[in-house]
Amino acid sequence: MKKLLSSRITTLALLTAVVSTSAFGSILIAKMETVGASSPAIKAKAVPSSRLLTPTNHTLLMIDHQPQMAFGTSSIDIQELRNNVTGLAKAAKAFKVPTVLTTVAAESFSGPIFPEIQAVFPEQKPIDRTTMNAWEDQRVVDKVNSYGKNKLVVSGLWTEVCDLSAVLSAIDQGYEVYIVTDTSGGVTEEAHDMAIERMIQAGAAPITWEQYLLELQRDWARSETYKATTDIAKEHGGAYGLGIIYSQEMFGGSEGH
Repeated sequence: MKKLLSSRITTLALLTAVVSTSAFGSILIAKMETVGASSPAIKAKAVPSSRLLTPTNHTLLMIDHQPQMAFGTSSIDIQELRNNVTGLAKAAKAFKVPTVLTTVAAESFSGPIFPEIQAVFPEQKPIDRTTMNAWEDQRVVDKVNSYGKNKLVVSGLWTEVCDLSAVLSAIDQGYEVYIVTDTSGGVTEEAHDMAIERMIQAGAAPITWEQYLLELQRDWARSETYKATTDIAKEHGGAYGLGIIYSQEMFGGSEGH
């Protein structure tokens, strides 16, 4: 009798638990459906993200593109590096982006800035430093600050030293930083890659020079910079540039016109 009663009590307890669980589950599902039903539908607008670069919302900082630094760079072919750096510099010049050039020990060790960069900015004398971290030179920081931009695009040699230290320092002081990966280089691929990863972990956004160019243009109807953009792409954009040459020569093609 006692065993039978105990068995019935256990069964009743299990049934109660199932019913309670089911009831709770039903209530939870009902609440979730209510929340989902009350959430307004997204109404998108045709406006760009604030994360995108524009010609007027950032400063470009080019660090230590010099012969001695290039000699020790092996993460990217030097010919490709020089092409990419020139494309980046020309893009900044075409869109009138405030640009800061800086070198390290130019006269005593590293040599002058790449002639291709100096040719783009013939009247600008690079700020020559002794510090590996450009952000520890007050003249560099003052120049960046003078433009009053909250976004900073960084490119330089080497990725794991000069880029990394400046990027982390700028981020710590509130800048939104973008690192141009294919106009920078390290002493090894691993050194370059680990430095890029470390910068990304700190909040930097990786971009490439051609992405930079097209992000600034972003609309082929912007006729005032259309020719400059396509000319830079034709000269430095590899297969993409060749495609533009082909379309223009063969059938007068032009994007957005």
